[in-house]
Amino acid sequence: MKLSFYVRDLELKHTFTIAHQSRDIQDTVIVKLEDEGYYGLGETTTNPFYGMTQENICMSLEAARRVVETVAWEIPEELWEISKTIFVDNPFAQCALDMAAWDLFTKKKGLKLYEYLKLDPKNIPLTNFTIGIDTMDKMIAKMQEVDWPLYKIKLGTDHDLEIIRGLRKHTASPFRIDANCAWTAEQAILFSEELKTLNVEFMEQPLGKDDLEGMKEVFKFSKLPVIADESCIVESDVKKCHGLFHGINVKLVKAGGITPGLRMIAEAKKLGMKTMVGCMTESSVGITAIAHIAPLLDYVDMDGAMLLKKDIAKGVIITDKSVTFPEGNGIGAEMVD
Repeated sequence: MKLSFYVRDLELKHTFTIAHQSRDIQDTVIVKLEDEGYYGLGETTTNPFYGMTQENICMSLEAARRVVETVAWEIPEELWEISKTIFVDNPFAQCALDMAAWDLFTKKKGLKLYEYLKLDPKNIPLTNFTIGIDTMDKMIAKMQEVDWPLYKIKLGTDHDLEIIRGLRKHTASPFRIDANCAWTAEQAILFSEELKTLNVEFMEQPLGKDDLEGMKEVFKFSKLPVIADESCIVESDVKKCHGLFHGINVKLVKAGGITPGLRMIAEAKKLGMKTMVGCMTESSVGITAIAHIAPLLDYVDMDGAMLLKKDIAKGVIITDKSVTFPEGNGIGAEMVD
């Protein structure tokens, strides 16, 4: 087994702003596993909010090299368990390795990942297209640039309702809104009443991740479903979100990969919660991986590669009518630069 990894910068089409950060470049790390004439690719993007950089991700992957290259494993879940102590402080790095392991494993099996998981790609829900915080004119222009049947609108300003009112004048497409922890419980409950009349499907992470008492109130009185994001990072968070949120948004990068992501989705379903997987502005490597498990989900946010000025990979092709997977087995994404 050979492990290699390298850094890339993903240039965005537009400055992407959410409640706590803005960026024009998204840093990413690509992992490659090679064995017996096959290779697998995985990806993790960086995130300053979580303290994840290209440098510390690469350091964690290097620390795992001996285990990855010398310890035998039969299925990706085994490698995840074997290496988890190495990645205890860096699930982002573990995600890239885990994703590459699943790609390699299913290629060896002669199956696409969704085939191995016995999933039907016809059941993939429509992805939303994300509009970051900007001036009203620019947010409208972004919607007009990509005419899409479902938008996620990033909020967290002093005029959030005005933004949704203004955007609603320019499209009939449903909205999902994501406040990225920016509201109080009182705001979320109050805003939900008007947002429901403005054809908003749900609110994602309206409060700070530790505001459990506030979320009890929002869960009880909100006129819209609420979906956990920052409050649901790892497997142990799923049960904690039960009774506070109607569903969870699993980010494979933050959770540590496909292996824990699948377990989180299964646990949420057992609890009667809605399931979603979101992206972290990955290239087509990470987005294609998400697409393979999307038939499991109620909602999906896999527009990351659509937000890039230039993709560094080719993989799943997503339109508002269909999701077309690459011809190869495994996850199937390939680097192009």
